[in-house]
Amino acid sequence: MSITTTVGTRADAEALAQAILERRLAACVQVEEGLTSFYRWQGKDCADVEVRLTIKTLAACAEALRALFREKHPYEVPQFLAVGMHASPDYLAWARGEVRTVAGGEPDPV
Repeated sequence: MSITTTVGTRADAEALAQAILERRLAACVQVEEGLTSFYRWQGKDCADVEVRLTIKTLAACAEALRALFREKHPYEVPQFLAVGMHASPDYLAWARGEVRTVAGGEPDPV
């Protein structure tokens, strides 16, 4: 599973990525700078520079990641977009070894 979110600064992205990895809720978090997001917020048109995080995890960790976002994400309404993925057997084995699932048992597919 791949989950994406955005934050306003590189420092916020790194802090969130570290929190995710410390709790072993993802095998990898990629941080991409250089985005500009155009959106409406509270009745106003906005354009802000953002940093995207792509979180590579297992489906069994989605709820724990949502809880972590409620606790640590700097946005009032954070983006949480999850997409199921089909990983190569070797990559999936690596991800399963790095991620601690909350429910226990056999983790869901990536």
